[in-house]
Amino acid sequence: MAFTDFTSIAQVQETFDIKYVEEEYIRYDVDIEPSPAFLEEFTFSQQYIDVFASETSRCENVIYPILRDVYKKYADLFSLWSHKSIAYDVQLSGTPDYLISTKSALGKTVLGTPIIVVVEAKRNDFIAGWGQCLAELVAIQRINNDALQPVYGIVTDGEMWQFGKLAEDLFTRNTSPLAIGELRKVFGAIGHLMQANLPETGEPNTQTA
Repeated sequence: MAFTDFTSIAQVQETFDIKYVEEEYIRYDVDIEPSPAFLEEFTFSQQYIDVFASETSRCENVIYPILRDVYKKYADLFSLWSHKSIAYDVQLSGTPDYLISTKSALGKTVLGTPIIVVVEAKRNDFIAGWGQCLAELVAIQRINNDALQPVYGIVTDGEMWQFGKLAEDLFTRNTSPLAIGELRKVFGAIGHLMQANLPETGEPNTQTA
């Protein structure tokens, strides 16, 4: 059963006995500013390209560039993956759109500990998007073999960004979504998730910002 076979949060809840709550837990004040290079390219794309014309266009022109620009500040500590297949068992397997993990000691070709998954809401369907995302969170929680450590999910169509986390058997969805017009808040929210997973001695890599 692939992640995409799960089409709602309720379906995943019933399959894996997961509780659901809503709470405003995301912080937006993490000091992560879009880089000048990103803003130049992003502004250009919005001016000249129909960036929301298709799922591929959203991913290439909006979602991935935002993730990459935030990630650059943490590149010494984490790895960013695009369409990296993962599997816990035959029921929990598939390919997240994007995935952030710790760095593997074996190098950039080997997946470390997954901590954040990002799902593009196909056809703007956030209900199915969250079903897929929560199934992916269950998978990485089990792959990590650490139910106490929260794992985080983002579902977005590029225009709206929604956030959730899974810790033990409790899934918490952040109450308020963010719009792409609140770009700095989107950066801050993603930065908050990265900060939550910093090792005790870890610091963002400001030299690549």
